[in-house]
Amino acid sequence: MTPTPRAAALLAGLALAALLVTPVLAALAALALVAAIAVDAHSVRRPPAIDREVSHVVARGVPATFGLRAEHDHGRTVRMRQATPADVRIEPEAATGELRATLTGERRGRHSLPGVASVSRGPLGLARWHHPDGPPQELLVYPDLPAARRLTLLVRRGALTGGHAARGPLGLGTEFESIRDYLPDDDVRQLNWRASGRLGRPMSNQYRIEQDREVICLVDSGRLMGTPLGDRTRLDAALDAVTAVGLVADELGDRCGAVAFDSSLRVELRPRRSGGRVVVRGLFDLEPTTRDSDFELAFTRVGAARRAMVLVFTDLVDLAAARSLLAAAPLLTRRHAVAVVSAEDPDLRHAAARVPSDPAEAYETVAAVDVLEARLAVTAQLRRRGAEVIEAPVDQMALRCVQAYLSAKARARL
Repeated sequence: MTPTPRAAALLAGLALAALLVTPVLAALAALALVAAIAVDAHSVRRPPAIDREVSHVVARGVPATFGLRAEHDHGRTVRMRQATPADVRIEPEAATGELRATLTGERRGRHSLPGVASVSRGPLGLARWHHPDGPPQELLVYPDLPAARRLTLLVRRGALTGGHAARGPLGLGTEFESIRDYLPDDDVRQLNWRASGRLGRPMSNQYRIEQDREVICLVDSGRLMGTPLGDRTRLDAALDAVTAVGLVADELGDRCGAVAFDSSLRVELRPRRSGGRVVVRGLFDLEPTTRDSDFELAFTRVGAARRAMVLVFTDLVDLAAARSLLAAAPLLTRRHAVAVVSAEDPDLRHAAARVPSDPAEAYETVAAVDVLEARLAVTAQLRRRGAEVIEAPVDQMALRCVQAYLSAKARARL
């Protein structure tokens, strides 16, 4: 409990008044003021009920609404403040009575919002009572879900190549459609002997050619993926693209799975229907490590699986760093459609393209040109091994990956 500036001003006024009145009267007035302060504080000693309005799940970098509302009883005034962890921003953080703010998660993963700090001012305005903080609340910051949903909507409308297509054509496929009368050109394997015996005439099973496909996202979470790219890391950019591919796969009815790895397998999610959402939930809090990545281990894990579209998210640095990737690539390309995805570094391209004005910039330019040439060499090697290479700015990676996936799906139908 603390007195307010109003109480301090009244005490100062009484001190001055003591010069004009008798000491007994001044003492009685001071005691009355102290009693009023105590009563005022006692009336608001109970912690107020505070409603916190915030979504349990938000997307990285996307502002979400945040609200605090305190009860109003006994004439109290409640001042509230929401403290934030290091990677969450709330603007504004404090208000009286009601707070309307925006919350932005700046880093993926699990965060804990501290309890709300509050202080009540009594109805007389003479005292404040500081209350214990409320309980914390878990906040999950996912990759860029709104951008992924926008791409899914484009696919649904057929605005992207390989958009939302109808079911496959009828034929001798693997997905049962119906039973009909036997036709002279039907394959004998289509005969339904039980239905033929029951109806007394030959009947055929009709199948629909199954066009559902599998898409598997292999996410490198080793040391190279912790490199910053503007407001995110390479791993952040990769998971934004994985989210888009997963939601599009769910939209098209394909099976989606993922493997996250460094020197070991960190997460393995087998392909399943509606697996895109499972992939997003399973990888949203993945963080890069300081270990080198073992591509052979990850590629061997999925190399013998059913034929699929495999997207490998990693960083293409130079031939030495990519030696493990290049050596392991045939484990995938001989069976699967493979695309190796890497984010472009705009600072690197800017450094390589500028005209240096001093020796320091000249060294940076030479180094940038060397890195870009090394990346081109790695890209050429991967293409010779049968893999497609997607290198795009971070804001275009998701779109490019979805387009590659849809193109591979369309080729598989031919």
